[in-house]
Amino acid sequence: MPKGLCTVLLLVISNVFMTFAWYGHLKLQQMKISTDWPLILVIVLSWGMAFIEYCFLVPANRIGFESNGGPFNIVQLKVIQEVISLTVFSVIVIFLFQGTRIHWNHLAAFACLILAVFFAFLK
Repeated sequence: MPKGLCTVLLLVISNVFMTFAWYGHLKLQQMKISTDWPLILVIVLSWGMAFIEYCFLVPANRIGFESNGGPFNIVQLKVIQEVISLTVFSVIVIFLFQGTRIHWNHLAAFACLILAVFFAFLK
């Protein structure tokens, strides 16, 4: 598998775990599952998911980084990660948090991120 594709796939997986680590506890609270949990338990649960996220994020950055034979410089890696993060976040929020809508200003923000990717890859 090409290093660039491997990097992107690992970043997608990483961001799924990241989104659940950061926002999944809110869905559990909405579902009345974690309303009585102490905050420390919610934090430990989120840290556990964040650990799994890092198990994908760190290899993605190592594989994709140009100094390790990958196709991306550090700025490109960060911009790719941010676009993937926002995309994964949007998909998860739309499906898990019913009633959350994407508005025109969100689409404008996405367009700006796509432009950021374009400029980051400009030679």
